[in-house]
Amino acid sequence: MYPGLAYQGPPPTTPPRRDWRPPRIVEPAQPRRLPVQDHIRIDEEEARARTLTRGIGIVVGAILIVVLCALCGREVF
Repeated sequence: MYPGLAYQGPPPTTPPRRDWRPPRIVEPAQPRRLPVQDHIRIDEEEARARTLTRGIGIVVGAILIVVLCALCGREVF
């Protein structure tokens, strides 16, 4: 496009010194062991939560159907 203009590449850089990182002083502690989990109780609580969620969904769905039928019934008559 422009004669004589060409990309020359990035400017030259100098590599960092070998000791540019701070010295490592303290090693982190080993991770602790997690407590034992009661898988049976966890499964029971998840089942109760699932039942509650589905029950709320059924009730809300029934209310929406009743409201929808009431609104559509007003328009028809």
